[in-house]
Amino acid sequence: MLLTPAPPALLLQTSFFDTLGRTTPVGFGVLAILLGFSLYSWAVIFSKLNVFRHAREANTRFLRAFRKATGLEAVLVASEQFRPSPLVSVFDFGYEEVHRQVKATGKIRNRLSLERTLQLGISEELAKLERNLNWLATTAAVTPFIGLFGTVIGIMRAFQELGQEGATSLRAVGPGIAEALLATAVGLAAAIPAAIFYNHFGHIVKEIGARMDDFSLEFLNLTERSFGE
Repeated sequence: MLLTPAPPALLLQTSFFDTLGRTTPVGFGVLAILLGFSLYSWAVIFSKLNVFRHAREANTRFLRAFRKATGLEAVLVASEQFRPSPLVSVFDFGYEEVHRQVKATGKIRNRLSLERTLQLGISEELAKLERNLNWLATTAAVTPFIGLFGTVIGIMRAFQELGQEGATSLRAVGPGIAEALLATAVGLAAAIPAAIFYNHFGHIVKEIGARMDDFSLEFLNLTERSFGE
């Protein structure tokens, strides 16, 4: 009776679980830490993808409404439907300062104060957009070294067992090396997506920050036309 070879996928699955079955408590600890980093990083990634998508869409729609509006009061009414937009928060900061100055003097007499207020609004929105991005940077920087630590421990254990058994063949040391390299593979699997999305999100934050800077100039122009001396 001829034996048919097992499918490659089945061999890979069996080999993977066999490798896990030989993993030491230290190895399991390293893998658990890496898995925790990876899961939380993916949670941050999916959350930020959703936040940035809504922010960009709302920014575009709010900016269109702002440019069509005849005055700040009209923008204030329209802004309620664009709340996910960071530009709306910057507008709120500026509007409060304009309202305070106009209420006191009827005009915008302190342009510098208004510019500072708008900058505070921009800084606050940038801080919100950057929240949790440091976790992706930490994951990208740390997890390869955690995986390398697990690999070093695994290789040391493999060679200790090799010395105790007195065997010198690759068949004897191969499973231990495979177990050790598993930690490196998992570390890289956690680090690479984190690094990619950290850089991608950083670009988006810069883009939105530039859009807010441009909007602050448009806001200043509108207030000077409406309330300037």
